[in-house]
Amino acid sequence: MSSVKTKVDHVVVKFAGDSGDGVQLTGTQFAETNALFGNDIATFPDFPAEIRAPLGTVPGVSGYQIHFGSSEILTAGDRCDVLVALNAAALKTNIKSLKPNGIIIANSDGFDEKNLRLAGIDENDNPLNNGSLSNYTVYTTDITKQTKSAVAEFGLGNKESERCKNMFVLGIIYWLFDRDPANTIHFIESHFKKNELVANANIKALKSGYNFGETSELFSNQYEISAASYQPGLYRSINGNQATALGLMAASVNSNLPLFLGSYPITPASDILHELSKHKGFEVMTFQAEDEIAGICSAIGASYGGKLGITTSSGPGIALKTEAIGLATMLELPLVICNIQRGGPSTGLPTKTEQADLLQALYGRNGECPLIVVAASTPSNCYEMVYMACKLSLEHTIPAMFLSDGYLANGAEPWLIKTLEELPDIEPHFITDNPNQADYQPYARQEDLSRFHAVPGTPGMEHRIGGLEKETITGNISYDPANHETMVKIRAAKVENVADYIPRQEYVNGNNNSKALIIGWGSTYGSITTAVRELNHEGLDIAQIHIQYLSPFPKNLGEIIGNFKQVFVAEMNNGQLIKVIRDKYMVDAIGINKIQGQPFQVMEIKESIKQYLK
Repeated sequence: MSSVKTKVDHVVVKFAGDSGDGVQLTGTQFAETNALFGNDIATFPDFPAEIRAPLGTVPGVSGYQIHFGSSEILTAGDRCDVLVALNAAALKTNIKSLKPNGIIIANSDGFDEKNLRLAGIDENDNPLNNGSLSNYTVYTTDITKQTKSAVAEFGLGNKESERCKNMFVLGIIYWLFDRDPANTIHFIESHFKKNELVANANIKALKSGYNFGETSELFSNQYEISAASYQPGLYRSINGNQATALGLMAASVNSNLPLFLGSYPITPASDILHELSKHKGFEVMTFQAEDEIAGICSAIGASYGGKLGITTSSGPGIALKTEAIGLATMLELPLVICNIQRGGPSTGLPTKTEQADLLQALYGRNGECPLIVVAASTPSNCYEMVYMACKLSLEHTIPAMFLSDGYLANGAEPWLIKTLEELPDIEPHFITDNPNQADYQPYARQEDLSRFHAVPGTPGMEHRIGGLEKETITGNISYDPANHETMVKIRAAKVENVADYIPRQEYVNGNNNSKALIIGWGSTYGSITTAVRELNHEGLDIAQIHIQYLSPFPKNLGEIIGNFKQVFVAEMNNGQLIKVIRDKYMVDAIGINKIQGQPFQVMEIKESIKQYLK
């Protein structure tokens, strides 16, 4: 029986299984293949929160969701069309996110008595047999057995053979969506080039899965998704942490300063350290410190020495770095702190996403200690926003915090590669010589209140340094009360003056005449934008702005907000930006909040707005 090809505009697929099943690799390869084909994509890797949770249990389930299509894709999808469940726990965890009449591809070996028991399902109540999945199209096959049979010729052990099942599954999905597996074959050959036997086994499993889809007559349909229309140019698939690393490197090149990263590994920020460590040939130095404090202090030392000093972490690590951030603020040195947010407090939900570090970024230090704070809105936008954090920090001699989160850090999308010439110039405020032998006053200021910092060793430019309060102009230690107040207000004014050097706030959707305004920041961009477009299509005229510069705000932000009687603020926390908006602009905004470690679904935002507008 030949399959029928059904043309669709977009599809959401989710792979789910144990954390050792290779789900993330499978999803990544499928995403890259669709990107190479020309589809727009958005992905959501969903890691288990526990390290090495027991196999077969619900806490050990790993997921990878990809939304791909022939039109613009802004989110990884509210609910999936296809769920690949490699065991009972994967099905139990993800069935609620599958659309009615959606497709389930189930590995029957993962639903034996042992796996049912581990998933907390009665052994006599197997969902593949009890009729509970009647609202879905279920395709069941023993993927484990078929994989072992396919790779038997290579003489691998039982465990090594079973590890190839993710490639068998990927082969089935490639057939189902009419995708060429050539890119994955090339990846396997490259990844396992030192182990030809394993490489050949995985390639055989991939091809066997593809052939199974074609010859088994299990599936009656194939699905055809055309390529999307893109602006001409060179594209690559990129996730937020990769984009952040490349943005930091771009800032290093355009500022003509070597890059120094002092960091301590922490989920989900560690991949920035991993990525930068690959590029030592581009004047990039990475230092994995023994703890968070050592990481930031080494970056401050690098900045003091005339380098582009960077430190990376997540909320718990930022908490440990706070005194050192205050030191950089007192020294008025450039320093970029990358905070890749996760669920908290304490250890919290280390592999889940949240936007709950905004108030920490704005106020989370002792004393009056203002910073520049910027936030990325999409994975690829991390490139531009971390670049701007570097530019503003270097040119205004103020530490800057760049905010991303787990959803952006691990999620991927196509990125139109930018040349360095397309980025704005960076002019650091470091002095490396004193040709006129002029007296150096370290806290003498430019019109924007920034200062020039003499790199140590520059003749005639010796000056005091440290964390004690500075005397204005000279930089000498001062306990004078009036001087302290003056310096506190100068440092605050420096941050506020940055508003003259950042873009004015623009609408994403709507205008001053729209009925209501919704404000977002960070990774909520895709969900909010999709929700607003759908509401506008349904006849509700909603305006939308997305704030990327959070300290200081764009100069016209108050003017925009003042045009609306109804203002919504959507964020993945218990209401943080809304506090700042209410305080600064005296507006009675309405909060739309989610704190579940998962990104907003489009329907959640739509329903909240509709409820209030009624």
